[in-house]
Amino acid sequence: MRAPTFGLWYDLRNPPQWRQPAGPLYRDTVDQAVWAESLGFRTAWFSEHHLADDDYLASPLTVAATVGARTSDMRVGTNIIVSALHDPVRLAEDAAALSLLTGDRFELGLGLGYHRREFEAFGRVLKQRPSLFEDSIRVIKRAFRPDGELHQGRRYSSPPYPVTPLPETPPRLLIGAQSQVGIDRAARMADGVITLSNDHFDWYLDGLKNHGRDVDDGRIYASQWAIVAEDPEKVWAEGVGDKATYQLNRYIEWGSFEGTGATEFADPQAVLDSGIYQLMDASPAIEHLVELAASCPQVRDFHYWAQLPGESVESGSARVQYIADHVIPEVTRRLA
Repeated sequence: MRAPTFGLWYDLRNPPQWRQPAGPLYRDTVDQAVWAESLGFRTAWFSEHHLADDDYLASPLTVAATVGARTSDMRVGTNIIVSALHDPVRLAEDAAALSLLTGDRFELGLGLGYHRREFEAFGRVLKQRPSLFEDSIRVIKRAFRPDGELHQGRRYSSPPYPVTPLPETPPRLLIGAQSQVGIDRAARMADGVITLSNDHFDWYLDGLKNHGRDVDDGRIYASQWAIVAEDPEKVWAEGVGDKATYQLNRYIEWGSFEGTGATEFADPQAVLDSGIYQLMDASPAIEHLVELAASCPQVRDFHYWAQLPGESVESGSARVQYIADHVIPEVTRRLA
């Protein structure tokens, strides 16, 4: 069977309590992604939020284009863009340009969004998220068709002609989701799903069946919430645990875990007790990934946070090197 690729996931957060100079952080992050390609990582994913006091990445397409221009085989993608905050025709144009620049190595990952402050700042209504999202997807899909087609939706309309120039191959349109409704939407409307939990694969496969789509053509891009290192407990205790706690608590505060009943975590131990983050050295990580990929061949990519909010690029790079040396080769060998 074909082994999934491995990737790195970035948000470039820079919390006040661990503030780093922003320019070097951005440049060092790009350098890290380029270096990671030489180690065997084949994807780099960039997330989006706006107006955050921890400088969460607001321009993922710009950073993705920079990494794409400096790499040769690595695919770059968004995990995810909040499509409701963008004009969908303009988003299709940017995606087409990025696809052309990278030689068709771009994946357009879109999400519903959840942070009320962003929606208000961009003049959007939070309760209109589903119709904004689905209209945006329909407009983008039509924009990549050579003959074009008029779309008149509840929130967006599109002109009856395509974007120019058209990409040589339209970027795959992925949906990132963590609710069953959202994952079913990915099965219905997208070329693949970006999952936030390995427990959600079956939701996607069931959705493909329910919507009459070929399960064998499904594509799962699996975000991994794990610290993989030689001594992960030591790494966690030396500060990564505090940064993971901050990361999750901010997501909860913004509304990311809407409907799950999640409350903020008191400390890093509470995070581990919840099971959201796992600590692994190479052996259990390999067994876990091989089992996932063997049981679900629709998994196309595993990707890890390169570094957590406030963590230095150098600290994250130590884990990147460890995964490259001890996990990627063995997972690939066993699945080949």
